[in-house]
Amino acid sequence: MRPPIDSGTVLITGASSGVGREIARQLAFRARTLVLVARSEERLETLRDELHARNPTLGVVVEQCDLAQPEDVDALLDSLRRNLVHVDVLVNSAGLGDYSLYERESWSRIHQMMRVNVTAPLLLTHRLVRHMVARKRGGILNVGAAGGNSFAPGMAVYCASRRFLDGFTESLRLELLGTGVVVTQVSPAAVDTRVDEQSGAEDQVAPPPAWMRISAARCASEAIAAFERGVPRVHPGLTHRWMTRLNSILPRRAKRAAGLVAARRLRQGEPVLEPVHPHLGWGLLLAGVSEER
Repeated sequence: MRPPIDSGTVLITGASSGVGREIARQLAFRARTLVLVARSEERLETLRDELHARNPTLGVVVEQCDLAQPEDVDALLDSLRRNLVHVDVLVNSAGLGDYSLYERESWSRIHQMMRVNVTAPLLLTHRLVRHMVARKRGGILNVGAAGGNSFAPGMAVYCASRRFLDGFTESLRLELLGTGVVVTQVSPAAVDTRVDEQSGAEDQVAPPPAWMRISAARCASEAIAAFERGVPRVHPGLTHRWMTRLNSILPRRAKRAAGLVAARRLRQGEPVLEPVHPHLGWGLLLAGVSEER
């Protein structure tokens, strides 16, 4: 069973930059309609113009929405219903992260991250998947991060939110087997994308070497290919895939020991420079840290 991308309506959150934008670009000649969702209306309109220039027959709906505000998400869904837009495929690509010791983080920022990374995809999926099941066709592509299976001092809330998405996606996929709805999770590590300037990570974490990183376009391409094959989970990038396999066999105490080194440096105000593997090194600390929602 393949998700109904071709000639379907695809809703993409976080569409104004990074992986979400690249997914929109790569589906511009396949989907009938793209619903682009993010907080920045100006960037969405720029992307809409670009997509129309590439494919004048493509339907593009721009929906400015702050996913940290549940009432905005409700307004988005109400707007789609009023305009008779029936979503065939949902891409939950928006994410928000931060880099700080937990006790130094403001509660408002923590709450914001949880709303964007957890509440928004839950709400969108809940409101849309029932119609997919009724039509016996649909797809849900959740873009998470390597942090969902890792320990990362300085990103406790971000890792927790990604672990939640991991458990939710795997369980939802099992529930929907045989309904015609395809569910896949993308778990990237180091992707060349816009990093949140307010996260603080740029001053505290050295950027990964080029051989560890992949482009947002490649991440999007591998995600779409895996989604169409019905793969439960994809780790874009050859290096990341191999390091993920290594990480899966490492004992928990080894991961704790590696994380402790980073935690001590962070507590002392020193840059976290040494990557142990993508989940405890540069890849995890930079993956998905974006304000785009």
